[in-house]
Amino acid sequence: MTAPLWQPSRERVRAANLTAFARAAQPEAGHALSDYAAIYRFSIEQPGSFWRCLWRFAGILGEGEDGPVLVDAERMPGARWFPEARLSFAENLLRRRDSAPALIGWAEGRERREISHAELAAEVSRLAQALAAWGIGPGDRVAGFLPNVPEAVVAMLATTSVGAIWSSCSPDFGTRGVVDRFGQITPRVLFAADGYAYAGKRFDSLARVAEIRRALGSLERVVIAPVAASEPDLSHIPNAVLWGDALAGFAAREPAFPRFPFDHPLYVLYSSGTTGAPKCILHGAGGTLLQHVKEHRLHVDLKQDDKLFYFTTTGWMMWNWLVSGLASGATLVLFDGSPFHPDARVLFDLAERERVAVFGTSAKFIDAAAKAGIEPAKTHDLSALRTLLSTGSPLAPEGFDWVYAHVKRDVCLASISGGTDIISCFVGGNPIGPVWRGEIQARCLGMQVQVFDEQGRGVRGEKGELVCTAPFPSIPLGFWNDLDGRRFRAAYFEKHPGVWSHGDFAELTPHDGVIIHGRSDAVLNPGGVRIGTAEIYRQVEAIDEVLESLAIGQEWQGDTRVVLFVRLREGIRLDADLADRIRRRIRENTTPRHVPAKIVQVADIPRTKSGKIVELAVRDVVHGRQVTNSEALANPEALALFEDLAELRS
Repeated sequence: MTAPLWQPSRERVRAANLTAFARAAQPEAGHALSDYAAIYRFSIEQPGSFWRCLWRFAGILGEGEDGPVLVDAERMPGARWFPEARLSFAENLLRRRDSAPALIGWAEGRERREISHAELAAEVSRLAQALAAWGIGPGDRVAGFLPNVPEAVVAMLATTSVGAIWSSCSPDFGTRGVVDRFGQITPRVLFAADGYAYAGKRFDSLARVAEIRRALGSLERVVIAPVAASEPDLSHIPNAVLWGDALAGFAAREPAFPRFPFDHPLYVLYSSGTTGAPKCILHGAGGTLLQHVKEHRLHVDLKQDDKLFYFTTTGWMMWNWLVSGLASGATLVLFDGSPFHPDARVLFDLAERERVAVFGTSAKFIDAAAKAGIEPAKTHDLSALRTLLSTGSPLAPEGFDWVYAHVKRDVCLASISGGTDIISCFVGGNPIGPVWRGEIQARCLGMQVQVFDEQGRGVRGEKGELVCTAPFPSIPLGFWNDLDGRRFRAAYFEKHPGVWSHGDFAELTPHDGVIIHGRSDAVLNPGGVRIGTAEIYRQVEAIDEVLESLAIGQEWQGDTRVVLFVRLREGIRLDADLADRIRRRIRENTTPRHVPAKIVQVADIPRTKSGKIVELAVRDVVHGRQVTNSEALANPEALALFEDLAELRS
């Protein structure tokens, strides 16, 4: 392609937060910061100056930022950021006290809710007083088993305001999945909802809450938010109290915000847990705040009073990312329910009604919406929309085409990629630069991202391992109960000592953009040639009959052969003609090595709660190996579809 899909106008570049930041940081840099490449070089060559400039530009509330920024920079892990600084994460998110909306809640089957910045601060104040009265303080763990509703935001902010650690799971998790996670961190308080709605059905949560309460001996109190019923029966849950009763007796007042060190523990997030017990990843307050503010203001161009939406549950790191939008003065639009109920237009209905400026979703949603045949550009007023974000899996080039043809021409389509591991992004959007088909726009500021070949050499225009070769503020504090740090170091630093190995199979492009070719642990290796699974999915899922696909390497006759599973539109069968078309498209657009030896139709494809397909779990099932934690899946019953398949025995 000789031309980009989108180029920002001069007016848009002039008005961008990133342009204002470049002007503010230029004296510190000592040279002109005239384009993204110059800003990026400044951010990685002068990291202390860059992050201090960001702190000041964003108006971070705290103290001690004038001291050292980065100590022991040569150590990774082990570098320390802003060692003399102190801040309150909650204070930075609750900086406004006006009547403008802070939260707008959409939940399937419920009325729209709106909470102002002043009302949010008051509610957080009351709940924080209750937590303090219960003896909850710095270092204690508080858990949330909640849908994406305002109560989840309030509970998190109250928890972090007293210095406790917040951790959450979405209510579609089964009891074992919740206990596998929360059981490791021994929370003292659990916030839960009585139920939720999805795809037109109502689901009760209280039976599972009772089971979780029995399984977690550390719990002292359970607070129930009445989402499904006004007066749920809590008699079978010991020490349970309704949300309103928990707050009774505590009058709203100006919240107290004790400030803690920069690396004070804030969140515990969890790995998917599909290959073993979920890892409990501990994130610090300062690193999380700085990274999110950087991404929101500089990479997404989020401005005060913008409406920020991301389709997520509380069990995915994008929820934590979304909530941090309050630190930029934005209004959060929360959605809980199915993105396809009553039809595929529901999220665009929301975007139109609320005049969403930044709309976030997954690559899978974009692909499914395209296959549903909707055309929001014709049916919806999306004039407020400036940025459309996609993550969760690589966005195929055809996904880029669909957005610009059927959603909006003048929009910055920012495919982003990072992860729970860093609670932020390594690569993402650039609001002052072009969008090229199939490419993530840029390496994120302050992130010294490279692609390593198998010998650990940096390469460009070749596929390899995505790595980060210098410290960044949101490196986790470690894993919970990993006292000597051995498991943490093995997870990210064992392959290339002193370098963060992220586990993505990636490529740097001539535009200095990035293409993610899939997870490196799922890379196929037929005949010794490394193939990213996303390369295959991009071709297969462009075929109209195919809804989604999954590829694995099957050990076969001393080598590895590529096996492709496809889920097809209702009523369509995989016949020889369709199989030939799939193989022909793959061969013509990739290489003969990418062509699967076997193509098998399946009724469903297993995925995590955040919608990511699980190649490793399917590979284990195909090879007769046990999947140790199927509870982590949204649809664990789908794994049985891959057991002992006759098609794979020949």
